[in-house]
This record gives sequence, C-alpha cells and structure tokens, in this order.
Amino acid sequence: MSIRELVFLLDEKPWLIIFYFIGLPAVSWMIGFMHGENKGGNSPWKFFYSVLVYLACVPGIFSAVLTGYIIFFTRENLLDANVLVHIFPIISMTVSLVLIRKSVSFEEIPGFDRLSGLMTIITITFIIVLGIYKTRLWVVFGGSIFVLAAVAVGLFALLKWGVYALFRSKAQPRLKPPSFDLKR
Repeated sequence: MSIRELVFLLDEKPWLIIFYFIGLPAVSWMIGFMHGENKGGNSPWKFFYSVLVYLACVPGIFSAVLTGYIIFFTRENLLDANVLVHIFPIISMTVSLVLIRKSVSFEEIPGFDRLSGLMTIITITFIIVLGIYKTRLWVVFGGSIFVLAAVAVGLFALLKWGVYALFRSKAQPRLKPPSFDLKR
C-alpha cells in the first residue's frame, strides 16, 4: 500500500478520522478530570498519558510532513487537499498536547523526551532538505559567512540533541532541550 492509497482510503472513511481525532482530545481531557489536580504524574496516569501522546503525535507528525511535502515539494494547492487528512491530525495533536500539558508535566511522561527528539530530528531534516531543494548548487550563499556558520552550528546542535534524546539508553541522563531564552 502506498501513501497515496492510504490517503484515498482515509478519504473514503471520514467518520473514522473524525472519531479518532476528536476522541483523542476528549480522552485527554477526561483522564485529566478523572485523576484530579497535580496527580497526573502518578503511576497509572502517566502511562495513559504516554499512550495518548504517541497516539496523537505519530499521526500528527506524519500529517505535518505530508502537508509540508505537498506545499513545498509538489507545489499542490492546499485548498484542494483533504482537511481531514492534512490539517485535522495536526490540530488534534496540538489540542491533545495542550490538554495533557495542563494535567501533567511532559518530563513526567515516559518516552516523551524520545518523541520530542524524533520531532526535532524530523523538523530539522525537513528544513535541511527544503533548503537544499530550494537553493540550487550553482547558487552561492547570499549572506555573510558568519550567518551561514551560525545557522550551521544551530542546526547541528538541535540535531545532536534530537538524536541523543531519541536514542539514549535508560541509564543515560536526560538532557534539557535547548533554550532560546535571551534573558539568560
């Protein structure tokens, strides 16, 4: 089955998409309501949140990459795309993560650091591939060498953190994500 066939299959069953992606934020809210305030990091709840995060983020990331590919690489019109396949999973992922964040800190959710590392790697890889695609090899970088070096160092640092967060063993300590706080 190709990705195009999967999208066509989902086009034929919109009730499945609507049920799934409305159900995720609803379940996130209900679990937050069930365990009470400041108890989301306790034992059974944090594992429920971990499952919900993965159920929301994997299709959301896939949809974001697919939408970005359609917009930037194939240059299709987003107005012709199916909203339920291309936009709805991203909105559902965002709403689910906001509702989960209100109930529990992301540091307490098992595996969230790995998932955020995966999101970082996919985002940076997409930016690098888009940059290579948009700039031809015969075009010379128009900015200063310092800007190019700063962009390269920043992307490398984010990619290194993302790879570490995704592939670290359980014995290795968690690294905090890079902070862009200018007040420090």
